[in-house]
Amino acid sequence: MELTGAEILIRCLQEEKVEYLFGYPGGAVLFIYDELFKQDKVKHVLVRHEQAAVHAADGYARSSDKVGVALVTSGPGLTNAVTGIATAYMDSTPMVIISGQVPTYAIGEDAFQEVDAVGITRPCVKHNFLVKDVKDIASTIKKAFYLAKSGRPGPVLVDIPKDISNQKTTFAYPSSVSIRSYHPVGKGDSGQIRQAAQMLLAAKRPMIYAGGGVVLADASAQLTEMVRLLDFPCTNTLMGLGGFPASDKRFVGMLGMHGTYEANMAMHNCDVLLAVGARFDDRVIGNVEHFAQEPRKIIHIDIDPSSIAKRVKVDLPIVGDVKLVLDELLGVLRGGKQAPNAADMAAWWKQVEEWRAIGGGLRYKNSLEVIKPQFVIEKLHEITGGDAFITTDVGQHQMWAAQYYKFEKPRRWMTSGGLGTMGFGLPAAMGVQMVNPGATVACITGEGSIQMNIQELSTCKQFALPIKILSLNNGYLGMVRQWQEFFHGNRYSETYMNALPDFVKLAEAYGHIGMRIDKPADVEPALREAFARKNDLVFMDFRTDPSENVFPMVPGGKGLSEIILSEQI
Repeated sequence: MELTGAEILIRCLQEEKVEYLFGYPGGAVLFIYDELFKQDKVKHVLVRHEQAAVHAADGYARSSDKVGVALVTSGPGLTNAVTGIATAYMDSTPMVIISGQVPTYAIGEDAFQEVDAVGITRPCVKHNFLVKDVKDIASTIKKAFYLAKSGRPGPVLVDIPKDISNQKTTFAYPSSVSIRSYHPVGKGDSGQIRQAAQMLLAAKRPMIYAGGGVVLADASAQLTEMVRLLDFPCTNTLMGLGGFPASDKRFVGMLGMHGTYEANMAMHNCDVLLAVGARFDDRVIGNVEHFAQEPRKIIHIDIDPSSIAKRVKVDLPIVGDVKLVLDELLGVLRGGKQAPNAADMAAWWKQVEEWRAIGGGLRYKNSLEVIKPQFVIEKLHEITGGDAFITTDVGQHQMWAAQYYKFEKPRRWMTSGGLGTMGFGLPAAMGVQMVNPGATVACITGEGSIQMNIQELSTCKQFALPIKILSLNNGYLGMVRQWQEFFHGNRYSETYMNALPDFVKLAEAYGHIGMRIDKPADVEPALREAFARKNDLVFMDFRTDPSENVFPMVPGGKGLSEIILSEQI
C-alpha cells in the first residue's frame, strides 16, 4: 500500500518511538499536521512561538537522553526556530527539526514564505537535508535520528517541500543506516589509554576537568568512580554540573569566569590535567596565553577530534566515546599495582585546601532588609532537597543558580551554555516536565529573560504543566549592568527595565498562580507554598537587590589566577 510523504513521516516518528513533537502549524506543513490529527501515538505540543518549540525539544532531550523533535513551517517558522537550533548546536543536544518548505517547483522563485532553510541553518546544525523525492523521506529520517544521537550529538534539520509531503510511494523504514562519510569513533586507542593511566599515576599535582560530554555520554558513574579511586580534585564546567556529585569532598566547584577560587587555581597550577568531554572554551580558561604560562601535561578525552587541541596544546589526545574510554581507563587503573604518590597527594591537597580557605567558599553578605538572589537559590536547594530539575535563562541568575544549587545527579541542570540564549528557560522547562511527569521542575529566570518567551505560559496552561518559575527580579538586565558597572564607568546604557509588567497579574491572566515576594523573611514561606501546589504553575516574582553582583569573577581577557573574589574593583 502506498502512503503519502506526510503519512510516511509520521510512521517514521512512530518507528523512532517519538513520544512528543513540539511544533507550530503553517501552510507548508498542513499535510503533516493532518496526519498527526489521525493518530495518537505521537503527541503534539502546540507552543506559541517556534523558538520555544526547539527549546522545549532541547529540554526534553537534555533531561532524558532521548532525541528531541520539533516541527515548524517554512519561512518565518524556520527563521524563528534558528535561535533554538543554534542553542542546541552549541551545547551538543541531540535533536531532529522538521521544517516545511514551499513546493519543489517554487523553490528559488521567492515564493510566499520561502527561505533557504539548508543555507540558513548550515552553520548551526550537525547536518541538514532537503528532501526532493518522496521515496527518500524514510531513509532521510532514519539518517537524521542516527546523526543526531551518535558521535558528538547535535541538531539535524530535515526540510520537506509541501508537494513532497503529499506525493505517494511505498513505505519501508530502514532497519539500519550507513553513511559512507560518517563513522563516529567508539572505543579509544588502548595504548593511549594505558599511557594516560601512567601519566595520572605519576602526577604530583593532578586535576580532573569534566564537561558536558560526561553528561551527554552518561558517563557520570565512571567519572565518579575514577575520581574517588584516585582521590584527585575534580571540577565541572557549567555544562558538566551534576556529572560529579557536588557534595563529594573532592569536588572543588565549578571553574571559569564565575567559578570558585580553588577550582581556578588548581586548574591553573596542576602538573597533569585530565580533560574529559570539555573543550577549553573562553569562559573556562580565560586568556589562552595566560593559561599556557604554567607548564602542565594535558590528556584530552573527547568524541569529537576537532575539539582536541583547538584552543590549547594537548600532550595526549584520546578520541572516543567518553563512557567507553573511562571504562577502559578504570580497568587499567584498577588492575595496576601502582598508586598515586601519597606524599605528593598530601601536599597537593594541602595546597588545594589553602586555596579553598582563601576563597572562603561561595559567600555573600545576606540581608534582613532586601532579598539577596543567592539566598533564594539556597532556599530552593533546601526545600527541593537538591533533587529538582532546574532550567535557567541567561545572566546573573544563571550564574547564581550554577553556584548555589548543588547538583548531585546528571541531567538535572538545563541551561544555555555555549550560545547564552535568553528565553531558553521556560520552554526548556516545558520539555523537561513533559518527559518527566510528576517530577519537580523549576525555571530560574530574570525579569528580562522571562519576557523573551513568556507567551509559553499559555502552552503551560493548555498542557497543565506545574512548573515553578523563580524570577530574580532586580529591575535590570543584570549581567550587562554588572559589566557596565565594572568596565564602562557605571554608564548603564539601556539596561534599566523601567516599564516592567505586573508579573503576578500577568501569570493570573494566563490562568496560573502569581506571587510577589519583597522581604527576605517571606522567601522560604513563599517557596514552600509554591512547591506544595503540586498541580499548579506558580510564578514567583522575587524583588531582589538591584546592586548585587556575581562573584567570584575572572574579567574578560584575564587569566584564571587573576580572579576577583569580591567587590574589590
